Amino acid sequence: MEALAVRLSGLDPYVDGAIRVVAFYDTLMRRRVDLPALARASAGLAECVTGIRLHGTGRAIRMSPDGREASASPPTASTAASTTAPITLDEEEIGAVWLERPGAPGPLDELLLDRLAIAAAAVAERYGPARTTMADPALVELVISSDSDEAARARALRLLGFAADLPVRVVAVRSRLPLDQVGGLLCPARPVKAAPLADVGVILATTVDPARFPAGVRAGIGAAENPGLSWREARTALRFTTPRRPVVHYDGLGALALLAQVPPDAVRDNADVTAIARIADSREDVETLDAYCVTGSLRRAADLLHLHHSSVARRLEQIGKTLGIDLTEPTGLTRAKLALTAWRLLDD
Repeated sequence: MEALAVRLSGLDPYVDGAIRVVAFYDTLMRRRVDLPALARASAGLAECVTGIRLHGTGRAIRMSPDGREASASPPTASTAASTTAPITLDEEEIGAVWLERPGAPGPLDELLLDRLAIAAAAVAERYGPARTTMADPALVELVISSDSDEAARARALRLLGFAADLPVRVVAVRSRLPLDQVGGLLCPARPVKAAPLADVGVILATTVDPARFPAGVRAGIGAAENPGLSWREARTALRFTTPRRPVVHYDGLGALALLAQVPPDAVRDNADVTAIARIADSREDVETLDAYCVTGSLRRAADLLHLHHSSVARRLEQIGKTLGIDLTEPTGLTRAKLALTAWRLLDD
């Protein structure tokens, strides 16, 4: 391969050179090289730094003509990409390739990059790190399964396009929107994969900004570095979501997360939870109690409900009588919060 690159670097006739460039990349593709090897061979052929970036990994591979990885520092004006080409797969742009040639582009640079882009797309398709958001559910399940060994998990992450040194956040989602749309909004410029799993959607992302979730989405965000544990945390956090709190981070639950471990029968037998069930048929009562529990203030609850505070006070007085809880007392408010939360967990 290196001998062929040396011979090609001295070619003058364009047609002869073009034929040899095509043959060069045909040979690389038959050998099923990976992206670093592809970039390394191309840099030797072009006699300048060559780069490959896949949007799905968020990382650039830059190789020097001597076969070593190029400096991680950004290219200067004198070595900036002289020629670039998009990498496309299934009519979707999934990345780019480029040459950092000082001076004017060479006569075969455009053809070389065209063949490099085709080869890079073939590698991306073979090894998995494409930009497309939806992923093979079997691979996603392997990543988040508590039974997966670390080697299998690492391989699944690589096939999904996640670099080994990037963190992976796990999100459990229930949404009226398509999962790929949610994933794209959540993490538009960095690796993200999504797949349906049983009754819930799974999103794997390198970064998660709770503010980016669109309306109509319930999401629980795991906190652990291990994807298996993070998935369990995300499922737990999802159970605590409400219309007023549609996105819950597991870290934000604190001691409340312990409620998810209480056996359902024990929750149902609790007197306060049974009392909440008695008002469950009244959406108005549940919303009023929820607003009061969220704000801890009669006036703030009234603002949240867009009602006069006297109307909310009358509702809460009646709700308190039904529950058998004095909602004006701090202890009563704490009991109501816990009972309302525990009652909701029974539905998940």
